[in-house]
Amino acid sequence: MRPLGDDTGPAIEVRGLRKLYGQTVALHDIDFEVSKGEIFAVLGPNGAGKTTTVEILEGFRPREGGTVKVLGEDPFRADEEWRARIGVVLQTTGEFEDLNVREVVRHFARYYPDAQDPDELIERVGLAEKRNARASKLSGGQQRRLDVALGIIGRPEVLFLDEPTTGFDPSSRRDFWQLIRDLATSGTTIVLTTHYLEEAEQLADRVAVIVGGRILDIGVPQTLGGRDTEATVVSWMGPDGLESVHTTAPTKFAADLHARLGGEAPGLTVHRPSLEDVYLQMIGADTAATAALASAAGVTTEDS
Repeated sequence: MRPLGDDTGPAIEVRGLRKLYGQTVALHDIDFEVSKGEIFAVLGPNGAGKTTTVEILEGFRPREGGTVKVLGEDPFRADEEWRARIGVVLQTTGEFEDLNVREVVRHFARYYPDAQDPDELIERVGLAEKRNARASKLSGGQQRRLDVALGIIGRPEVLFLDEPTTGFDPSSRRDFWQLIRDLATSGTTIVLTTHYLEEAEQLADRVAVIVGGRILDIGVPQTLGGRDTEATVVSWMGPDGLESVHTTAPTKFAADLHARLGGEAPGLTVHRPSLEDVYLQMIGADTAATAALASAAGVTTEDS
């Protein structure tokens, strides 16, 4: 066990993680690491095992097999000193509607030995103008900023964010993304679960895709699932209607097409596979295989 405050090694280490609910296999021997200061996104359809994985990392659920270390400790056996080093932002809170923002943050600050100054933190998360507003009167984006303030009041080294921008409008979502980037820049390790593929692409240093309790792939968003080697679709309006080709050299093809046509290609579009395209291919291709394996083993696979 590493001493508290040791900066060596990853922030999170998971080896052979296995979780059962009766005969239901929720997680099959999962392995991954998260580096200090990294934003690590966990993607997957409902029932994939995301929630179970994160709750084990947070210390809220036991496991049937494997080893898990967060900041060098087993989360399920860690003490209060360890818990003061992590932050958790759940999908909903809503327990302090009658208190104003400043009262809520000051209340939570009392639980931590080295809490941030409440007024400075309120400023940092962009709620300075709402410090005297009741929590029940905040917009969805403002409420989420308050949730993050409560999650980081104790200066966590690791922060868990569960679907942090659900219900946000596009402008609020982008404002929130900047807050998350600022936290990572300051050295906070962030584990993010989200259904928004654009969010994962914008924020995450690396992405893990979980389906049926198994990790299909882990990588940077630009190369996940072989995205960087997928063919690009170039389309244009030819004399007989829409024409298109699949190519791994779209720039050269477009230049050759321009020369062949002696000018601009009408309606030219270049579509490179997005993270969403690759993700949907991955989870779609794996669904039948996962079901077949579960059937052969006589078990089912689903999240809690």
